[in-house]
Amino acid sequence: MIATSLPLLAPTVKRAIGLVAMFLAFQGGWFACVLGAAHGAPWAGTAAAAGVAALSIGLGGRPAADAWLVAAAIATGFVWDSAMARGGLIAYAEPGVLSVPVWILALWALFAVTLREPLRALHTRLPLAALLGAVGGPLSYAAAARMGACELIEPVWTPLVLAVGWGTITPLLLMLARRLDRGRAIPAAVR
Repeated sequence: MIATSLPLLAPTVKRAIGLVAMFLAFQGGWFACVLGAAHGAPWAGTAAAAGVAALSIGLGGRPAADAWLVAAAIATGFVWDSAMARGGLIAYAEPGVLSVPVWILALWALFAVTLREPLRALHTRLPLAALLGAVGGPLSYAAAARMGACELIEPVWTPLVLAVGWGTITPLLLMLARRLDRGRAIPAAVR
């Protein structure tokens, strides 16, 4: 009885192990970026996050979809975090030559590789995705601020703006992930 049920469990167990590994890699990359920026070595975290994202794209079943999603998330993050910095709501450690530091863009790449497969359950639960973004986004920035990677300039307004922004951005990126899963948003020449 047990021997015949093991093949049925194997794909489920394999997927669970993959999701746990992705979660741990994401967390490791996040800490590397934040602590690297906080301690004057933003390149170390950026390299770690880029490695995790590249590995995820390479090992994933849809590398073109994942690469498009990473590019879209980085572009979104550049616009969003630039607006936050220029609006005087956030000051980043190790800002670099751009209005937003490269380590922040690496965090956006990390977030993107979780959108298609690990967060697949949210593809059709967009109100829940908005709620999770509205809570998780500000908490992530607050944790980074506590570690010294950024400063939330306006203690009341910054978390509120982050909540609205992440509550909007998260479901939008998940909708793109769902479209990419179906192959609709990838140009035919790239597929």
